[in-house]
Amino acid sequence: MKGIFTIGMDRRFADELARGLLAEYGGDPLALADILILLPTRRSVRALSEAFLRAADGKATILPRLAPLGDIDDSEWAEAANEGAALDLPPAIDPAEREALLAELVLAFKDDQGQPVAQSAAQALLLARELGSLLDELAIEGVAFETLETLVEGNFASHWQRTLSFLSIVGKAWPQILSERGQIDAIARRTQSIRQQAARWRQHPPGTPVIAAGSTGSQPATRELLEVIAGLPQGAIVLPGLDREMDDESWGALEPTHPQFGLKQLLAAFAVDRRAVADWPGHPGDSARRQLIAELMRPAETSEHWSRPPAAALDHVTRADCATPHQEAMVIALALRETLETPTRTAALVTPDRDLARRVAAELRRWNVEIDDSAGQPLVHSPPATLLRAVIAAIDSDFAPIDLLALLKHPLASFGLPRADLLDATRRLDRKCLRGLKPAPGLTALRVRIEETAFGAESDRRRVNDLIDRIDSSTTDLVALMAATASPADLLEATIASVEKIAIADALWSGDAGEALADALARYRTAWQGRRMISGREWPALLTAMLAPEMLRPRYGRHPRLSIWGPLEARLQRADLLILGGLNEGSWPPSVETGPWINRPMRTALGLPQPERRVGLSAHDFASALAAERVLLTRAEREGGAPTVPSRWLARLDALFGYEADSNAPPPEYIQRGRYSYVAWAQGMDDPQDYRPWPRPEPRPPLEARPTRLSVSAVETWRRDPYGLYARRILGLKALDPLEADLGAADRGSALHDALDEFLKEHPSGLLPPDALARFEALGERHLGELMAAPAERAFWWPRFQRLARWFITEENKRRASGSRLLGSETDGALTIGPPSRPLRIEARADRIDQTGLGEWEIIDYKTGRVPSPKELDALFAPQLLLEAAMAEQGGFGAIRSKPKKVDLAYWQANGLGDGGAIKEIKDSAELIPAMLALIEKMAEHFAKPTTPYAALPWPEFGPYFNDYAHLERVAEWSTAGGSDE
Repeated sequence: MKGIFTIGMDRRFADELARGLLAEYGGDPLALADILILLPTRRSVRALSEAFLRAADGKATILPRLAPLGDIDDSEWAEAANEGAALDLPPAIDPAEREALLAELVLAFKDDQGQPVAQSAAQALLLARELGSLLDELAIEGVAFETLETLVEGNFASHWQRTLSFLSIVGKAWPQILSERGQIDAIARRTQSIRQQAARWRQHPPGTPVIAAGSTGSQPATRELLEVIAGLPQGAIVLPGLDREMDDESWGALEPTHPQFGLKQLLAAFAVDRRAVADWPGHPGDSARRQLIAELMRPAETSEHWSRPPAAALDHVTRADCATPHQEAMVIALALRETLETPTRTAALVTPDRDLARRVAAELRRWNVEIDDSAGQPLVHSPPATLLRAVIAAIDSDFAPIDLLALLKHPLASFGLPRADLLDATRRLDRKCLRGLKPAPGLTALRVRIEETAFGAESDRRRVNDLIDRIDSSTTDLVALMAATASPADLLEATIASVEKIAIADALWSGDAGEALADALARYRTAWQGRRMISGREWPALLTAMLAPEMLRPRYGRHPRLSIWGPLEARLQRADLLILGGLNEGSWPPSVETGPWINRPMRTALGLPQPERRVGLSAHDFASALAAERVLLTRAEREGGAPTVPSRWLARLDALFGYEADSNAPPPEYIQRGRYSYVAWAQGMDDPQDYRPWPRPEPRPPLEARPTRLSVSAVETWRRDPYGLYARRILGLKALDPLEADLGAADRGSALHDALDEFLKEHPSGLLPPDALARFEALGERHLGELMAAPAERAFWWPRFQRLARWFITEENKRRASGSRLLGSETDGALTIGPPSRPLRIEARADRIDQTGLGEWEIIDYKTGRVPSPKELDALFAPQLLLEAAMAEQGGFGAIRSKPKKVDLAYWQANGLGDGGAIKEIKDSAELIPAMLALIEKMAEHFAKPTTPYAALPWPEFGPYFNDYAHLERVAEWSTAGGSDE
């Protein structure tokens, strides 16, 4: 076997390659062992090994020497090629060390104005990675950095000179550093090793067969090696899926986005006509599938020659267009799970969409199936790594409640306590000390709050204090470093020491995640040793940036018949069902980006490939996968609420088979199969077959548990939502205050009420003094000062208070000039109603009561938020002022020794908007007051019966504006049951 061959996309590449080699050399096992086969990746090496096992029917066979062309070093070259001497190249620099050195160069770089380009160490590390990518690309393509300097002249913008100045980090400083260290970049080393091996074989051809299989020669060094192998006496190249039947016009019109473009460039470098490439011996393949792929990928310039393949060409394909990414993941998981119903059958998801891969892996856990994901999971999200991040986040926020609780509740945290004791102390700290307004920074402030807090037992306080002491002792050294400047290596050492004190013994570094983290930190500890000092506040972002590229790949425990592959990993591999997921533009094919340094004209001038070349490689992967034994194509029609654009290859399938989404014609059979099977299954997975919604909650507590005292605000809850009153007053359920709560509208309203109350008590009657406005603003400054500590809060709220103050003083002077005087401010009142056997006492605190005339009162309620609407007042759903008026008429305000002949009611909207405030009087109060009193009397009698339920939201239109118990009431469940409201 010598020369150039191809295995069509319609044939199983690895199996055909193995069968062909066994047929040629299988009679002599030793001859087979002499063959060297170079493959694109390590995973394809494993795939070919399995293919040899299948081709030999499980019989013991001496395999050829297999090596990954894209991931092999010089020692492996010597071993794989059976040559004694390794290539003479400097050792490769460790990637973590390269990033650290480049980041230090970036941190030291200043722009034209003398300002640093990177504002933090984390930003410098991210820029260093981009510079490293540029280094690698230049090395792969064989472009010297000096060539970039020639691009300044011509049509390029003048700012390129500033960019070039920054890029001198990699063009001048970096080679000098590598030379001093006697090292070389890993990619450059791999590229040079491939070129040196090509030169070695060119001068001294090996005496044994060498076969390069599955590579498209997309990199110049690889293309050079393939050219040498093709010319060896016993050399052979096996190309994946070369289309030799394409017409010459289409072949000449190929662009970088076409799957055959790379093979066209490779054959041009060999000066070989594609029709001279022979078929690899073996199975003839499926001509219908070859025609399908050829027509599907026909260049746009010759699309007028499209000929529709027979419908049977899509018999092996099913397509599922899903509504959302969640549904797509469920469809894929169901297809994978269905495969397991047939013994020995295998299935794989092929997708570049990592979010989709993670979703599918999560859905498969419904059936306790752990799938093998070739890309792995981000190490930064593993439990040991998140514990490291939780520690430094808690310290960085000065032990703010949210970050502190995230640390304390981490599954690997123990602080030297049994897990149950730690969680018990944490819950007590949470409930008693961390809720509500954010405490002052630091553990000292937490200790003060603990001492000021009432605990049920002194032993609880001791447990919480002990927990704070353990946090302090575990983090003291790291706190000190993060409060100053330190080297990244010292910060890393202190972080590890702190976490080892916090974590459960032997849990931090155990298992796949712990071992991977330990290995990564060891490399970073060495790489960042001796680097420049950074601010401790930069450490959280820097550690996260360090760990971001690290991936965790479990070594065992995954299902042997299911896999998730990236498009590159899927090359040459075999599965009975291939699922091509995430077929949307921007995902598959990927979005086209030129990178941050070099634009398209520059790439052309340098001889670098345009980014569209990635689309062509992606198209080749798609076309190869489409020819598998069974294929499922999936996509999500919407993502994040926005419509997605289907992959161009799906659009070509639609065009080729005459289907348009907006037409009335039924879609082709391959689409209907997915719609009526997989999508239907996914929709039915979480839909209950016999759904009967639970009815509206109507608890009937015993009579002795029902309240006999209510505030007017509780009466309003009782009126609008009896279940809410039941939950709060009978069950004693109260919503926890949020963590790190901001001072909100309720706090501002209380502070404003206090300011108004103090001002009115200082000036209860008569005209106000000339400096009344200044006095009222001073009161506002005192009562609202804490709420306006932040400059942004003050800039927003203080002008509103000043408008309110001007309006209030003007309004007060008008009222007092007409004879109005204050009777009471924040005055308590009460009345008793209900049956004599179970009376109900209603209590209130009136914001303000004025005497406006002889025997005439006005009760005023300050509102900093919304005011009840006339509809709510007429329907008696705003009882506060009406019940306060009834109390006044019955002499219920004991501090005022008289009864009014007439009561007027008004809301003062004190929000600082418009003129600063507004007065909204309640019309028809004379009719509404007795009606409200009669209704509450009736309710008291009704709820004095043990059979009366506390129903949830009997009038949904008038439900409470803020409902802490909506989740307990399950409104969304029973409101859709078709029942009628009361």
